Amino acid sequence: MRGQRSFADLWIWKRVGDRLTWYYGVSTNRMPAKFRIAGCVPVDADLAAPEEQLWEAHAAATDAFLTMWAAVRRGEVFLSDLTGASSSLLSLSVALVRRMLRHCNFCRWNCRVDRGTGAKHGACQLESGSRVSSYFHHPGEELVFRGTRGSGTIFFTSCNMRCRFCQNGDISHDKDNGIAVSPQQLAAMAWQLRAEGCHNINWVGGEPTIHLHSIVQAIDCLDRGTPLSEDLGYAEAVKADSPYGTRRENATYEGGFNAPMLWNSNFFMSPEAMRILRPLMDVWLPDFKFGNDRCAIFLSKTPWYLETVTRNYQLVYNWGEDIIIRHLVMPGHVECCTKPVLRWIAEHTPQALVNVMDQYHPDYACDPSSLQFDPRYKPMARRPYVEEILEAYECARDLGLQWEEVTLEKTMMGLRDPPLVTR
Repeated sequence: MRGQRSFADLWIWKRVGDRLTWYYGVSTNRMPAKFRIAGCVPVDADLAAPEEQLWEAHAAATDAFLTMWAAVRRGEVFLSDLTGASSSLLSLSVALVRRMLRHCNFCRWNCRVDRGTGAKHGACQLESGSRVSSYFHHPGEELVFRGTRGSGTIFFTSCNMRCRFCQNGDISHDKDNGIAVSPQQLAAMAWQLRAEGCHNINWVGGEPTIHLHSIVQAIDCLDRGTPLSEDLGYAEAVKADSPYGTRRENATYEGGFNAPMLWNSNFFMSPEAMRILRPLMDVWLPDFKFGNDRCAIFLSKTPWYLETVTRNYQLVYNWGEDIIIRHLVMPGHVECCTKPVLRWIAEHTPQALVNVMDQYHPDYACDPSSLQFDPRYKPMARRPYVEEILEAYECARDLGLQWEEVTLEKTMMGLRDPPLVTR
């Protein structure tokens, strides 16, 4: 796979490879992506049955998937030993997300609106359609994701949180940004990025959770073959970089499309969304923004924050999945947010990789030069001080977290010093 030999040999794998073994295997096409396995798990259920029965079938099929996945990981079963099922865990997942859309419960808001009719809108203000602002080879993600050819990032519009400092505010707060996409066109974007050499498909936004129905249907399309040229042509209207040239071998395992699915999310998701994603996502990249609900409500207008996201982090960790937890250090929020967040991680998910991020800059309602600036957020209208960043690093180090390799990897490579500011 062109570009993958250097990716496979990056120094970072000697430091964190034991924490991301599945993702590494899929990214280098040495293992099949989970959705490929899910497409081989047969389901004996009428997809027109009541939703409760479909969930029962999904639970049984997920158990079968986990057994099959474990055998694949141990090298006891190969994808070529399995056969695709006409009614599979993957097709059942498609049926379920379509049902969920009729009483939307993708995220913790549990709005229960019928997004198919569009008569009422929930927190995300979306109807049944999905829009993509841009897609491209992202050079700015963690080294394990950007590698040598970039992370295959697809940016959706809208969000289920309202962070006043959002650095993607143009798409998070504008649901009409970008272009409308069908699942087939979304699959074309993912196929192109992987065939151009991207190391993963990075579902992000905005927030991907509120587009769960489109994403699951797109993954199902990827399991069925090469996209149509007209879908690729339409999608390229929002491709933010030049074509790299596609090579089928970049994206193939045992004759079928292969790419690790990366869930890059605020993790404000419902239990049902987590159940859908478990057999489909190969690696998880959640944000852990706030250390208490008071800050979550003030800075993001989001109640039930801590109980929701910690439940979901704990689920993924207990499942034994590959995960990197991100925490953005914010000015004036080291004591109330950063330290409680890092302490929770140390206590509940101690072996997870952690990125203690220093990239905060005032944006949206926290930026005095923005039309959206709100004087209530004036204390957030600065970058963190060097002392705040170093205090966060010291806390992570004292807690014994696995943070330095993914947080300081650019500095460790001698590429740059952290962009810190002094008082």
